Amino acid sequence: MNTKPDPSMIGGVAKVPLARLPDPVALFTTRAERFGFLARHNPNLAGYLRFLGGIARAQAAVAGSLPEPPAPEGIELARANHMPPLDRNRMHAGLSAALDALIGELTALDMPAPARLALDALRDAGPADRDWVLTNVLTDRIPEDSVAPHLFAAAALQVHAAMLAAMLHVEQLVAIRTGTCPACGGRPAVSLVTENIGAEGARYCACATCQTLWNEVRVKCTSCGSTKGITYRSVETEDATVKAECCRECGHWVKIMYQNKNPTLEAMADDVASLGLDLMMRDTEWVRGGFNPFLVGY
Repeated sequence: MNTKPDPSMIGGVAKVPLARLPDPVALFTTRAERFGFLARHNPNLAGYLRFLGGIARAQAAVAGSLPEPPAPEGIELARANHMPPLDRNRMHAGLSAALDALIGELTALDMPAPARLALDALRDAGPADRDWVLTNVLTDRIPEDSVAPHLFAAAALQVHAAMLAAMLHVEQLVAIRTGTCPACGGRPAVSLVTENIGAEGARYCACATCQTLWNEVRVKCTSCGSTKGITYRSVETEDATVKAECCRECGHWVKIMYQNKNPTLEAMADDVASLGLDLMMRDTEWVRGGFNPFLVGY
């Protein structure tokens, strides 16, 4: 377990693009492939990883079949006020359509019986129950006693929000505040030290909602923005490619993944596959700051 500070310098990276917007079909296809690879090399989590790989394949199919959503409104006003241009309050109808399409794609997917029951219940839910689930995922609230139906709804939101984000231009975005997606205002799942965006060694946060990547300075807490008291822990050795970035100022930790060491790392898939790090950190004083709907309840 490594507790030494990261040796990277805070100001040691050249100016890089603020964000990289998603290509939804390519993103979910790559994610599905990564889940499949990880399932073959992680026997303890293989079943869950294969299940999530099936969801990612369905997400790619939905992203490729749904009509292009209406263009986001008020982009320049949002930019002028340092707000994200994608308004979650306007996503409800699009999310509902994406969920219907995703449920259709998932009908043939092999899944555990409890997941099948949850999917069927979500398909057959009345307006009030369905609205409750959709509102929860739009506000990043997933009740721990109702994880399964919310997992499917969150997967649908990823598709719809990614399709909306893909319609933006990077020049329309402005930095908002640390740990906030400049496209949709979402929370990061993890951060990635990259080798192919702008400059090698630049750090980007991965939005758990719209899948946008946005630049954040390294050796900085992505929960509170502090550059003091940052340490790193890992299950493996000091050379681990997935670590917990811990902040003593706010008491949170968020995973940081080193794509510059392993380019095949994928934010959401490797977040799930590195569950051992979550279990290790659960026994510490730090609280997980990264958000991943596929890890709620762990």
